[in-house]
Amino acid sequence: MIGREIKEHNDLFFVCSLIDYIARKTKSHRGTVANSIGKTELSRIFDLADVYHSENIDKISDELIEKFAVPSDNFPTESKYTLPSHWDIGKVFKRLIINIAEYEQLDFISALLKAYNSPISEKIENFNSSLYYENPSYIFACYQEGKVL
Repeated sequence: MIGREIKEHNDLFFVCSLIDYIARKTKSHRGTVANSIGKTELSRIFDLADVYHSENIDKISDELIEKFAVPSDNFPTESKYTLPSHWDIGKVFKRLIINIAEYEQLDFISALLKAYNSPISEKIENFNSSLYYENPSYIFACYQEGKVL
């Protein structure tokens, strides 16, 4: 452990924040972005997150959007409330993924793909709701049930 957090948790936080950043740029669902990039590349980004973290996120996201043909969509990214940052949502997903990985005995990238492809993912990314502000254990319980409780 370096600093206040386990290195792998910080690397996962970066990957989740990058996915959210790309989703906002393309107006796509976070699951669409994760699936477009794929497990192999997500694993590579996770392994090199400490290097990527010092890069310009616009540059990295543009390269990934082009390389993996991340589709543009019409998913609304507006809200009547102040939008949480991509870092804020990255933290929400990081916590959910850690819970999934521990509970289901999965590696972080497999858990990441499960989280972003679950029904709860679209509920978290609805910024007109408050689910992303909820307690991590509540969000995990919602994930397990496949719906907001």
